[in-house]
Amino acid sequence: MQPASKANQHTTRISAHLHPPNFQAKGTALGFKVAILGAAGGIGQPLAMLMKINLLISVLHLYDVVNTPGITADISHMDTGAVVRGFLGQQQLEEALVGMDLVIIPAGVPRKPGMTRDDLFNINAGIARTLCEGIVKSCLKAIVNLISNPVNSTVPIAAEVFKRAGTYDPKRLLGVTMLNVVRANTFVAEVLGLDPREVDVPVVGGHAGMMILPLLSQVKPLCSFTPPEIEYLTSRIQNGGTEVVEAKAGADSATLYMAHAAVKFANACLCMLRGDAGNFEYAFVASQVTELLFFASKVRLGHTGAEEVLLLGPLNEYEGAGLEKAKKELAESIRKGVSFIKK
Repeated sequence: MQPASKANQHTTRISAHLHPPNFQAKGTALGFKVAILGAAGGIGQPLAMLMKINLLISVLHLYDVVNTPGITADISHMDTGAVVRGFLGQQQLEEALVGMDLVIIPAGVPRKPGMTRDDLFNINAGIARTLCEGIVKSCLKAIVNLISNPVNSTVPIAAEVFKRAGTYDPKRLLGVTMLNVVRANTFVAEVLGLDPREVDVPVVGGHAGMMILPLLSQVKPLCSFTPPEIEYLTSRIQNGGTEVVEAKAGADSATLYMAHAAVKFANACLCMLRGDAGNFEYAFVASQVTELLFFASKVRLGHTGAEEVLLLGPLNEYEGAGLEKAKKELAESIRKGVSFIKK
């Protein structure tokens, strides 16, 4: 048999490049399929770039209603294992979601100066509903990481969409509140004079303002704070998003560290799907920790999602009062999300 000509070899290589196979990610026995909905946005772009280098991912789908072809072309030139495919517009939403193991949703408009939470809700609620309806049709068993603000309302919206379709599994719907933990670790580390990677601050409750409740009495390593330090840290952690919006002079919101936090949480979910044990993270989930339907607290991630929601542990008087304030406001946010679908 004659060897293939150089021209034929070259043609074969070009064909393989234009039509890449669904290969497994190098360095793991199993490559997962991940979709990012809202990949062209301020969070979506750095998130997509960081996910492209994750060795646990074999296929990365990027979806948005604008600019996806350019973002896809840009990221696909990175010399890492995941195959990248782009999808543009609602007509391609279901195709983008077929067979996905993990769906990350940063889609929506960012909060701008002068914009109330209600303004944000009115725009992003419809976006979250549409995307979750696509998930119902294309990847019922996917783990969903919901970032779209306001998370306190978009997670209940997603839950109601899944309930109506008869596909709701509360363990698989996770509101991403990791950025609250990331900023809390950073701010507390500054006060303690430590590396943020050595600090673990529990942050519970919700995902906006006073609904964000850092439990400074439970910080690891064990430490204590003066009352002024507690006031300063609690306020800064609760208002970290506003701090970034103001620093950017209203031109943008927190996007880069949000992408970092989203990647940390997504990687924890992929490790969970791989079968790793003992993986604990904070997330806004269906909960019985309080009387509220949803609450952010520490969860144990297992093969099927958030398999256990942990209790809060002992709270001091300051934290107890903060919890009551947080619950009152959080209850209204949850109600708005549920009512949006029921109407």
